[in-house]
Amino acid sequence: MLTRRIIPCLDVKDGRVVKGVRFEALRDAGDPVDQARTYARAGADELCFLDISASLEGRATLVRLVEQVAREVDIPFAVGGGVRSVDDAERLLRAGADKVSMNSAALADPGLITQVARLTGSQSAMVAIDAKWRDPSDPSRGWQVQSHGGTRDAGRDLLEWAREAVDRGAGELLLTSIDHDGTGKGFALEQLRAVTAAVRVPVIASGGAGTPHHFADAFEAGAAAALAASVFHFGTLSLAQVKEACAARGFPMRWPI
Repeated sequence: MLTRRIIPCLDVKDGRVVKGVRFEALRDAGDPVDQARTYARAGADELCFLDISASLEGRATLVRLVEQVAREVDIPFAVGGGVRSVDDAERLLRAGADKVSMNSAALADPGLITQVARLTGSQSAMVAIDAKWRDPSDPSRGWQVQSHGGTRDAGRDLLEWAREAVDRGAGELLLTSIDHDGTGKGFALEQLRAVTAAVRVPVIASGGAGTPHHFADAFEAGAAAALAASVFHFGTLSLAQVKEACAARGFPMRWPI
C-alpha cells in the first residue's frame, strides 16, 4: 500500500497566511515563511503555497516569497495562484517550487496544462479544482467547478473537467470542496470517491478536515494525500496526531515525525 501524505496548506493573501470558511471571512494565520519552517520540522510530507487572491486581482504569484519559503524547507513544495502562462510556471519552478498548481487559467486555456507538463514532466503539473454541489437539494445533479478563488461558475462539470485535466497532462489533482471548506465536518467523501474513480492520477483531498479521523476517512475514499489549513494553523490538530490516527487505521505514513 502506498504511503499517504499529509499536506499543510499556506493560503496567502497580501503576504500573510489566511484561512476562512467556504472561502470567506478570512482570518490572519501568520507569516508564511515561519509557517513553512515550522511545518517542515514537524513532519509535514509536503507543503502547498497558494496565493489565493492572485487570479482574482489579476497579478502574478509572489515569486520572491516563494524563494524565501523554498529556502526554508527540504520537502516537496507546490505553488499556485495567478499562474497564467508557461513563463509564470517556469519562474515558480526556478524559484524553488517542486510543483505548479493551476486553476483559473487552466480552465480558460486547458492547453496550458500540457505546456506546463512539458517543462519538467507531469509530476510538476498540478491542477487545483474548486467544486461545489450544483444543487444541494438534488445530489444527482453532481458538482460544478468554480474559478477565481471560488467566486465564479466555470461552466464545467467536475468529473468531466477532472478527466480532461489528466488527459492534458496533469500529474495530480488538488480537489477542494467549497461546501466543506473550513467547516471542520470532514472531507467531501462522496465527491472524493467519484473523482478518484474517474482519474488515474493521485488526488489530494481538501476542504473540511476537523479531526484526525477525517484524514483517514479521505484515504478510505481514495485520496492519495489530504490537505488542511486552519486545523494546523490554529493548533486544533498536530501533524503527529493526524499521522498516528491514520496509521492506526492501517494507512502507511512517513516516519519519524
